[in-house]
Amino acid sequence: MSISKPEVRPNNCNFSSGPCAKRPDWSVSALKDALVGRSHRSALGKARLKESTDRMASVLDIPKGYRVGIVAGSDTGAVEMCLWSMLGGRGVDMLAWESFSSGWVTDVVKQLKLKDVNVYEADYGKLPDVSKVNFDNDVVFAWNGTTSGACLPNGDWIASDRKGITICDATSAVFAMDMPWEKLDVTTFSWQKVLGGEAAHGVIILSPRAVERLESYTPSWPMPKTFRMTKGGKLIEGIFEGSPINTPSMLCVEDVIDALKWAENLGGKEGLLSRTKANLKAFENWVEKTEWIEFLAETKETRSSTSICFSIVAPWFTALDAKEKTKAAKKISALLDKEDVAYDINSYKDAPAGIRVWGGATVETSDIEALCPWLDWAYENVKSEYAG
Repeated sequence: MSISKPEVRPNNCNFSSGPCAKRPDWSVSALKDALVGRSHRSALGKARLKESTDRMASVLDIPKGYRVGIVAGSDTGAVEMCLWSMLGGRGVDMLAWESFSSGWVTDVVKQLKLKDVNVYEADYGKLPDVSKVNFDNDVVFAWNGTTSGACLPNGDWIASDRKGITICDATSAVFAMDMPWEKLDVTTFSWQKVLGGEAAHGVIILSPRAVERLESYTPSWPMPKTFRMTKGGKLIEGIFEGSPINTPSMLCVEDVIDALKWAENLGGKEGLLSRTKANLKAFENWVEKTEWIEFLAETKETRSSTSICFSIVAPWFTALDAKEKTKAAKKISALLDKEDVAYDINSYKDAPAGIRVWGGATVETSDIEALCPWLDWAYENVKSEYAG
C-alpha cells in the first residue's frame, strides 16, 4: 500500500536526543549579551555563572542546603567526576538497562576495579529488579534510559534511611520528570537535553550527605584535577558559587540562562513537565491506532516522556536479521531527513533497531502531531522494498 505525502510538516524538524531542539522561537540574538572576550573569573563572569545555577535551583525546586555546580565534559564528565571522587569506601550496587548506565558499570568494575560491586541488569525497554538493591551500599543508576526509552516511575524504592549515597545520572530526566530530591544525594545532567542548551557542560547537584562523603572520604587512587571537588578535606565551594574548575563557554552560559528564563515564563518545572507529558500523549494517541509500531518501554509506567523509543513490530520487519533490521529502520529515518521533516531519529547505535524521537519540553506538541503521518508515509515506502 502506498500513501501520499502528508501536507503538513513540522515547523521544527530537530528531534535529536542530544543536543536537543532549542526553545521555541530561539535565535542567536538571545546570546547578544554574552560575556565573550571576558574572563569567567571576572565579577560579571562569576555573577552570570552563579545566576545560571541559581535559576536552575529555583526552577527545579532544589532543597535548601543542596549545591548546584557546573563542571566539564557534559553529563558524562559529571558522572565520572562523582564516581571517581566518592566510590570505594563501601560496596556499590549498580542498575543498568541501556548503553549509558551499562557504561558506568564498566567504569566502576574495569577502570576503578572495585571488588564489592553488585550489578542488576535488564534488557532494553525493561528495568532491573530494584527490590534487590542494598542501601547499606552506594547505589549508582540512571533515572531515564536515554537509549532505551524506559525510565524509573518514582523514587519510592530508594530507602530514606540508607547508609550509602545515591548517584543518579538524570541527564534526560531533569526538567522533564519529577525528581525526589530527598532520595538523591548526587544528581548529574547536561543542559543540552531538556533545556536545549549547547553541549560540553555538565551539572552536578549535591545533597548535604554527598558533601559529607566528599569531606570524609579520600579515594586510594590518583585524582585528575578536573575531578577534584575538595581541597584540604573541605568542599571547594567555588565550584558551586560561580567558579568552575575549568573554563566554561560564556556563550553556552548565556544560552542556558535564556532557556531558564523561558522555563520560568512557562511556570517553571510544572510548565516544563506539562509540555513533555503532552508530547508523549501525542505519540501514545498515534501508537494506539498504528499497527506497525510500539513503544520499546515494556510498560506505560516506565515509558519515557523525553527519549521516546519505538520498536517496529510488523511481521515483515521482525522476520529480518539484526543487520537488515538496522538497515530498514535507518531507511525510514533517512527518508524523513531527506524530506526535511525529521532529523536524527535513528535509534541509538547500541540499541535495538527502531526509531527514537525527542519529546522534551522544547519540542512543540504540534510538531509531533505533524510528524506522525510522515512516519507512516516513510514506513510504507520502506515496507514496499521488503514486503511489496
